[in-house]
Amino acid sequence: MIEFYYWPTPNGWKVSIMLEEVGIPYEAHLVTLADADVRSPEFLSVSPNNKIPAIVDRDNGRSMMESGAILMYLAEKTGKLTPADEDGKWRVMEWLMMQMGSVGPMLGQTHHFVKYNHGKAPYAEDRYLNENKRIYGVLDRRLGECAYLAGDEYTIADVATFPWIARWDWQTMDLNETPNIKRWYLELAARPAVQRGFDIPSKVQDIPMP
Repeated sequence: MIEFYYWPTPNGWKVSIMLEEVGIPYEAHLVTLADADVRSPEFLSVSPNNKIPAIVDRDNGRSMMESGAILMYLAEKTGKLTPADEDGKWRVMEWLMMQMGSVGPMLGQTHHFVKYNHGKAPYAEDRYLNENKRIYGVLDRRLGECAYLAGDEYTIADVATFPWIARWDWQTMDLNETPNIKRWYLELAARPAVQRGFDIPSKVQDIPMP
């Protein structure tokens, strides 16, 4: 049993989708982004960085924070959504780190400056909008070469990246201009586990469709 501490954000959806994909029993606990929640002693004992998502594995008492680490842990625990061969595992790691180091941080800054604080910092808006275009170009080229980010198999690299691309409208991006991303996005959006993961613990919104 996994205790899952969560709020419906791209990083939260990564783990809710993963839990649904691997089929492991879990219980979701909503943790708002308010200081009273994320800085509470109870939550800090699970997530010292006071960020969602976080998990506690009741099978062994292990707590985990940071969405990428949680995906890796659940893949290792269940033997799912990660290749068996060493080359495949490192390719997954490469694209998972691309998400953790570029996709999430850069697109997240776009949400902050463009979606929520438009007009306050024109230089920052230009910087992150331009970086959006670069990142989308990298992903589109990659998905023109193979079905999924790490190759021919659906893996945690895709699980990690999909929720951030699901905010394409916040990023002022048009998926019709990146046809390979659009093909990949629509395929993943049709997966039942992805749809269930977006609705944990209750439906907040439909998966955005281009």
